[in-house]
Amino acid sequence: MDKRKIRVLLGKIGLDGHDRGIRMIATWLSKGGMEVVYMGTHQTAERMARTAIDEDVDVIGLSFQGADHVPLIRMMADQIKRNNLEDRLLVVGGNIPRRDIEVLKQMGVDEVFPSGTAMSKCVAYVRENAFKRRN
Repeated sequence: MDKRKIRVLLGKIGLDGHDRGIRMIATWLSKGGMEVVYMGTHQTAERMARTAIDEDVDVIGLSFQGADHVPLIRMMADQIKRNNLEDRLLVVGGNIPRRDIEVLKQMGVDEVFPSGTAMSKCVAYVRENAFKRRN
């Protein structure tokens, strides 16, 4: 496994301003020894991709509370392809209906953490999978 700290980019694309969950996971990841770049709310897929490149992150994490996660992930997946970021782990959390999990995975999401998932499970997944495609 890589010896450097895992670098995680977190943000919310779209108009959803509910950020309690993503701020909590940022704290958990940070306490878990990872470097977190937190972009906050109201981001665009383009800005997230550009920051992923500029910050050389290993993981891109997005959070959704509204019902717009499928089209927004489609935009993010497009930016990931356009910017050759397929070697980065893409994780999604928040208010995601279980019926949409497979749809998101088919679009390129590595893992989905619906509301209620234990923070420790999210941290463990990132720790175990962050470098899988980057080595």
